Amino acid sequence: MALTHLRTIPILRSFDEAKAREFYVDFLGFKVDWEHRFEPGLPLYMQMSRDGILLHISEHHGDGSPGTRFRIVIKGLRDFHAELRDKRYKNNRPGLEQPDWGGLEMTVVDPVGNRITFVENDN
Repeated sequence: MALTHLRTIPILRSFDEAKAREFYVDFLGFKVDWEHRFEPGLPLYMQMSRDGILLHISEHHGDGSPGTRFRIVIKGLRDFHAELRDKRYKNNRPGLEQPDWGGLEMTVVDPVGNRITFVENDN
């Protein structure tokens, strides 16, 4: 039986809810879809989305490891880059790169060192 890929959702570690919201919501433009805590004062687990991209952000020990790197293939990278540049976010000013293998890339680094590379292929 062949597999059918439906979606991949990275789980990224967070240590500071306010900084995570500032980065993912205010800077990258994601919205919070839902949040979960087992009870007040316990770690937060939440889903964020933007234009079909889903991310899970977790304060739970063992969920993700700081310094993770992953790639998200999109269209409209130049416009997204201009949107981020215009926000003048003090902690991240990503540039556009044209790697030797083609396409266009932009890498952002979140508050715990996770690196997200947005990629637009040539074709």
